Amino acid sequence: MPDKYAHIREEAYEANMQLPKLGLVIFTFGNVSAADRSLGAFAIKPSGVPYEDLSPEKMVIVDFDGKTIDGTLRPSSDTLTHAVLYKQWENIYGIVHTHSTYATAWAQSQRDIPIFGTTHADYNTVDIPCAPPMSDDMIQGNYEYETGFQIINCFNERGYDYKEVEMVLVGNHAPFTWGKTAAKAVHNSAVLEAIAQMALLTEQVNPQAPRLKDSLIRKHFERKHGPDSYYGQS
Repeated sequence: MPDKYAHIREEAYEANMQLPKLGLVIFTFGNVSAADRSLGAFAIKPSGVPYEDLSPEKMVIVDFDGKTIDGTLRPSSDTLTHAVLYKQWENIYGIVHTHSTYATAWAQSQRDIPIFGTTHADYNTVDIPCAPPMSDDMIQGNYEYETGFQIINCFNERGYDYKEVEMVLVGNHAPFTWGKTAAKAVHNSAVLEAIAQMALLTEQVNPQAPRLKDSLIRKHFERKHGPDSYYGQS
């Protein structure tokens, strides 16, 4: 019998394998999922399995309530966070969680990443948000489930659109990114790590470095994403 989940297993596998190649994870620190909304399911990395031991067949299929519906291995410990984001934000199809060094350092510092330069503005018009650390009540509840709402609450409080800002730092924890595909979510994770490193170095070179001025923010974002964008090939 054909595997109706084969395409998202393969997509999740390929995306997960990019994480160590891009230097975004060591050991088993991180996971990627890939969703098919017509099936009401997503494929995600199994918990604690080294990347070199992964295969498409080992990806676990989970529904948007976080329940395993196909697969023999236990899914990632972060599965419920992915499930909450997929259920609440209907236009994402891939999610990445890493503990990449520089982005995690900003998360541990409980700081937004300031928009210092045009590299940042190519992807976001705002500082990369850091969600406040989780409350004790949330920690003592369903921790991974609440992490999803920790992210969503941050976006709601700031008035950010998850379709425009595709990355977040979770205070004292680490980054999450998402996108229209698992590959795009991985791309966003790599971009976030690069921006986090540049921002740290910027503050070391000049602790009083100013934020990028609004005209340059608009120019760089709109030339890539605006209605009259001209970056890349048509």
